[in-house]
Amino acid sequence: MPNTLNPLELIARRWQPSARFVRRAALATVVMAVVIVVTGGAVRLTQSGLGCSTWPKCTPDSLTPTAAMGINGLIEFGNRLLTYVLCAFIGLFIVAARARSPRRRSLTRLGWAQFWVVMGNAVWGGIVVLTGLNPYLVAAHFLLTTGLLTVCVLAWQRAGEGDEEPRGIVPRPVRQLSWLLVLATAALTVIGTVVTGTGPHAGDARKVHRIPLNWQEITQLHVDFVYIVVGLSVALFFTLRAVKAPPAPRRAVLALFAAIAFQGVVGYVQYFMGLPALVIGLHMLGSSLVWICVLRLALSLRERGPVPEEGAGAAADDKAPEAQLAPATSR
Repeated sequence: MPNTLNPLELIARRWQPSARFVRRAALATVVMAVVIVVTGGAVRLTQSGLGCSTWPKCTPDSLTPTAAMGINGLIEFGNRLLTYVLCAFIGLFIVAARARSPRRRSLTRLGWAQFWVVMGNAVWGGIVVLTGLNPYLVAAHFLLTTGLLTVCVLAWQRAGEGDEEPRGIVPRPVRQLSWLLVLATAALTVIGTVVTGTGPHAGDARKVHRIPLNWQEITQLHVDFVYIVVGLSVALFFTLRAVKAPPAPRRAVLALFAAIAFQGVVGYVQYFMGLPALVIGLHMLGSSLVWICVLRLALSLRERGPVPEEGAGAAADDKAPEAQLAPATSR
């Protein structure tokens, strides 16, 4: 029987994207993941969480929103449609990574990981709707989206480096400090979802169950972790200067300072203005930017060699038979 090629292999035989194209495709998934975070926040902040009353349809009798559902139905359904746009960008990255020569399985695996996280989160979002916006499930829904953003950032980073074993470019204690910053930022994000679950923006105009904790106390804990993250960031800044780190990590920590400054200003504005919806939306954007910068900083403290050049894999395969014959000839 003749060997049949799968569609990705057929594309790889006819299209050879550049390393720059693959990296830009990976960056596009990062951007779309941030868009999903912001639009998901818009659904909650406009009280459109139950704009579509069921899932996977919008209503028991209609796949799309009806005129009677008003703007809330359109907002909720529009956010659902963005999932397909996100999948299209992820699909482009998977195809580009597969078609690139030499083939890098680490990139395609990260692409498929993005796809399955999106699928899982879509089902989870349906459960959120079916349970009437349970605050614990809503919090997990946001954290799954943050997990998607994490995988997208990893893919973006890997698309710009080689496949060698990672080597630290700064002393190990400095790298450990950077991962401590990652953990502190992750804890900050988790506590932020609890703040949301106890706060006034429940996601729907009707009475929705909230997490039974004191909102001001949880907010204070959230602020405490902000100070921890800021302190660790400042410590990393001076540590990188002390060890004379390369320019890339220094630029990464400055980008983190910019994201933290933006998030700090937005946070104080929303607190003193009584939590206006628009400012909270900006705060969610800032949360994504801080997380991206923290991950990028930690990943910049090691290197994995240059991106493999086009045709490197084929060249290695061509040399393999010669390498096998050389010992026999010498004997």
